Amino acid sequence: MIILITGASHTGKTLLAQRMLEKYKYPYLSIDHLKMGLIRSKNTDLTVFDDDALTDYLWPIVREMIKTAIENRQDLIVEGCYIPFDWREDLDESYLPFIRFVCLAMTDEYIDLHFDEIISHESDIEKRLEDDDLNVQWLKEENRKYIDGFEKTKERVVLIESDYLKTMDTLIENFDDGSLLL
Repeated sequence: MIILITGASHTGKTLLAQRMLEKYKYPYLSIDHLKMGLIRSKNTDLTVFDDDALTDYLWPIVREMIKTAIENRQDLIVEGCYIPFDWREDLDESYLPFIRFVCLAMTDEYIDLHFDEIISHESDIEKRLEDDDLNVQWLKEENRKYIDGFEKTKERVVLIESDYLKTMDTLIENFDDGSLLL
């Protein structure tokens, strides 16, 4: 089983992946780690600021890793923001039954009410560099981009509206009973 986790910045993709790794013992691939390895090793001229180009560059690599894991009957959690909205179109129908997809996004109201809390947890799993440009408006726009983009391709987006931890717990419970989003 492949668990594909994406979503806007600061939504808890890494936290969800970490919790699933701990509970299910599935190996975990961070697309951010792959990105930084390719950038630091100078295997690309792209920078951390080239989001759209990074998606175009990284997705074919990640896609083929997913296909390989499925072909080898291996479980894998893949987490990161560099997953295109139309990701399903790049995979043969025979692979899709083995992929569980989760997109996380926060509502504007949640961001308004919890912005300071969101920022206070930004380094819970991995250390982030301080981002002076991070503000409520940018975070809302980032979340709206994911909501609109994935809804256009008819993907279900898990909206974080009120209770963040309950949302995470519900996702994991739904995986337990086999109904995690497909």
